[in-house]
Amino acid sequence: MNEAFLIAFGLTLFAGLSTGIGSLISFFASKTNTKLLSFSLGLSGGVMMYISFVEMLPDAVEKLTNRYSDAGQWYAIIAFFGGVLISLIIDKLVPEKDNPHEMRFVESMHKELDKSNLRRMGLMTALAITIHNFPEGIATFVAAYSDIELGIPIALAVAIHNIPEGIAVAVPIYFATNDRRKAMRLSFLSGLSEPVGALLAFAFIMPFLNDAVLGIIFAVVAGIMVFISFDELLPGAQKYGNHHIPTYGVVIGMAIMAFSLLLLH
Repeated sequence: MNEAFLIAFGLTLFAGLSTGIGSLISFFASKTNTKLLSFSLGLSGGVMMYISFVEMLPDAVEKLTNRYSDAGQWYAIIAFFGGVLISLIIDKLVPEKDNPHEMRFVESMHKELDKSNLRRMGLMTALAITIHNFPEGIATFVAAYSDIELGIPIALAVAIHNIPEGIAVAVPIYFATNDRRKAMRLSFLSGLSEPVGALLAFAFIMPFLNDAVLGIIFAVVAGIMVFISFDELLPGAQKYGNHHIPTYGVVIGMAIMAFSLLLLH
């Protein structure tokens, strides 16, 4: 295994297993820290949107234009909206009540008396997160493998947005079974689909990697991240906090990406 693979896989593993951070928060907090989660989700959305529109999509257009001339711009835009469509289809396959991006609050679970319903909610949410995280793992790995400057902020943004997903799994399982270990185990396992996605990407995509394939992948990943930002992160941030806190997070996330990319280049 070369160094690039180990770094990319390590970043993807870190992003995936951050669902476990959510389980820890749910165990040791009697109330959800809504301001922190709201700001963090806004920050993650700001990072994803900025890097998608300013770095990844333009990079995809450049790579594909160099290969296919003017037609490359069409290919990049089609691939971008293809990424949006992939995320939309995956989201539609999951029932809304089991969707991991429906916000969960620690304190609300104390009011739920039907333990069988709580258990089902946790298990179905874990399954839904596993499905959702699979393309995110592919995106994080490919980006990190091809360009570590892109991989690190993408991995951090994905990790932040996985924390509330960990809460969504752990909280109902814990209150249904009173078993912290089981809740934590399921929370961690739900994030393992990201490194699994990374391994499949390495096995089936990397052997064919060139500028054209990389351009398509960058555009698809940009589409996926933009959809995640508008469909999951920003609405979730608004539900957890007031109007201003997630907005501050978005702006600061964009600023961090802007300056870090300038320094890295």
